[in-house]
Amino acid sequence: MKGSLFKILCFTCLYIFFVSGVYPQEKIDTLRIGVFEQAPFIMKGKEADYSGLSIDLWEGIALKMNVPFKYVPYSDAIGVVRALDYKDIDLAINPLENNADRMQKFEVSQPFHISSLGVAITSLSQSQFQIFINNFFSRDFLNVVLLLLLILLSFGTILWFVERRSNRYQFRPGILGLFDGLWWAAVTMTTVGYGDKAPKTNLGKTIAIIWMFTAVIIISSFTATIASTLTVNSLEGEISSLEQLKTVASVGVVGASSGADFLEQNGFRNTRLFRSPHEALLALSKKEVNALVYDRTAMDHLIQYLQLNENVQLLPLSFEEGYRSFMMPKEHEFFDDLNQEIIFQIQQDSWSGLLASYGL
Repeated sequence: MKGSLFKILCFTCLYIFFVSGVYPQEKIDTLRIGVFEQAPFIMKGKEADYSGLSIDLWEGIALKMNVPFKYVPYSDAIGVVRALDYKDIDLAINPLENNADRMQKFEVSQPFHISSLGVAITSLSQSQFQIFINNFFSRDFLNVVLLLLLILLSFGTILWFVERRSNRYQFRPGILGLFDGLWWAAVTMTTVGYGDKAPKTNLGKTIAIIWMFTAVIIISSFTATIASTLTVNSLEGEISSLEQLKTVASVGVVGASSGADFLEQNGFRNTRLFRSPHEALLALSKKEVNALVYDRTAMDHLIQYLQLNENVQLLPLSFEEGYRSFMMPKEHEFFDDLNQEIIFQIQQDSWSGLLASYGL
């Protein structure tokens, strides 16, 4: 009898144990999805609802796998990454940059997008003729011309000083003689060689030979300098490398972005910080900054969305091309299933259409 009661008691305890759910269930709890606004991947609507490429990708996965979730909004990437680190969220669906440090700290999914840092500038509002006139009377061009005149006058004066007594007919005394020397130096440098003025003394001829070889070097270097000063180029032609970007007076960056980190790592000091890409692009369109460095995909989308095509242009120049992925805390139980589903989704024919719908 006692044995029967003991068996009944054990059976009852096991039943309560399973029914109450003390035993680990396979059902996944509501996932906390960290998000911050980053067009065209995550955009917040007026009704506090979200849309975008990342939203479509994630909600398709969640629907297929019957996973309950809720969005947890953050202001920027730093907040989301910190929340991942502290395990305050289960998943970040913004296209976060895939790097070695994050791969050590988090579970990094199969990349679903490739992007890079782009450079945007203010579009030229002047005509090419206006730009040419402005460049022609610019300080840089005038400095080149004045330096050239100074060199011509220097050699012309030296030759006049040597020839003024033996060749008084061609190199007259006084101010007129200085002009004769300047004229000789100019026609010799340009290889016009009218022949109306030529040195007669041996020292004068030696100076002339030295000037001829010097003029060949000067004319080639000055031609390149003047051409670069007068060439009708937009800022696009001037910014074609990282070093040239450093010469720009003011470069805008968005706080807590990969662009801000990149410029800081490369020693930029001429930066101006903005709270959002919207604010930064509007400032660029008003010429409050000369250039903006931010995610190329996001800038391209926002330029179209904000209708800034006439005021802002995206240059071909780009930096730090890399993969963008979802991320989860380390050893999260849902990661393997999520990763497999991402691979499945981006291999579907519908994925290309989804990318095209966001202009990607």
